[in-house]
Amino acid sequence: MREISAADVTAAVRDICIEANLALAPDMVRALDNARETEVAPLGKKILGQLQENLALAKEEKIPICQDTGMAVFFVRVGQEIHVDGPLTEAINEGVRLGYTEGYLRKSVVGDPLKRINTKDNTPAIIHYDVVPGEELSITLAPKGFGSENMSRQFMLKPADGVEGVRNAVLKTVSEAGPNACPPFVVGVGIGGDFELSAILAKKALTRPVDRPSELPHIRQLEEELLDAINRMGIGPAGLGGRNTALAVNIETYATHIAGLPVAVNMCCHVNRHVVVTL
Repeated sequence: MREISAADVTAAVRDICIEANLALAPDMVRALDNARETEVAPLGKKILGQLQENLALAKEEKIPICQDTGMAVFFVRVGQEIHVDGPLTEAINEGVRLGYTEGYLRKSVVGDPLKRINTKDNTPAIIHYDVVPGEELSITLAPKGFGSENMSRQFMLKPADGVEGVRNAVLKTVSEAGPNACPPFVVGVGIGGDFELSAILAKKALTRPVDRPSELPHIRQLEEELLDAINRMGIGPAGLGGRNTALAVNIETYATHIAGLPVAVNMCCHVNRHVVVTL
């Protein structure tokens, strides 16, 4: 049994909270570079250039790449052969508290959804755990801003709706999001499971590098078809027209019930923050 210090977990989470908000992930940098090179609309190309200037300034000045530094969402893979010497959830939340206060990141979390009182340290985080074989603790952080989150949608389709129903659900969501989700988007799609798992799959899909397509041939094809259809909508960067409405469509799937076809679409803006640390 491998021992992991809760203090080490807290320190690692603190660091990735700051890192995720101050520097764009390498796969997203490449995607933005490609979008600027391929954009044919002059205004769209100009906007993509401004986004790149913003990223460079953020890196130089050590300030957030977006003012909405998000709600901290974690996907944590816990090896069966490890023991953390303290409450893991508390250690993660303490890391979030330190990262957002010491990193001077915007605190965007309210403790009660109706009373709306800010917790002043961006806690509590949203944490999804997965127990896996091995003796490693892998922590993926995806700070999620709510400009794009608010444009996300859930669909409980019938099995007869099939792949065409899935396409329609994704394209309807993107079309209705328009400029409100800060395009160019990354679109996370969850298919299968049940009501709540499809939404978790869609969020998890956003943490997969945008230049790594699905390993399933039929899902990879669907990702490509949807990306092409979205980019033919003409919404473009900042919603002002162009061919680069989305940078990627990432789909995750899971088994489901014979009577259902759950589909969730999680919209994400062009920053699509995600960082992984392994202890």
